[in-house]
Amino acid sequence: MTTVTTTSPSKPWFIYLVRNNRNALYTGITTDVERRFTEHQSSGPKAAKALKGKGPLVLEFSYAVENRVIASQLEYRIKKLTKAKKEQLINDPELISEWCLLIP
Repeated sequence: MTTVTTTSPSKPWFIYLVRNNRNALYTGITTDVERRFTEHQSSGPKAAKALKGKGPLVLEFSYAVENRVIASQLEYRIKKLTKAKKEQLINDPELISEWCLLIP
């Protein structure tokens, strides 16, 4: 799993990608990646509907940003990428900057 942290001293937000048993990638945001991933794995009431019953799940990528606004914008932009681009991002997180995904 790839984890990158580029934040200020305040509590960071994270963008993350989870792979399901069908090899699809789910993108989400959270302040606690481990807690959120556990919620997804449990298929409980707080799990994303898109991931329920599609385990085993693998946390492939997480990237820390300064606040929820930036996390939401980055999530939106990553969700618009093709699966091939998301795979590239997992293998090379620096592409977030290279592809200008953080620019409003």
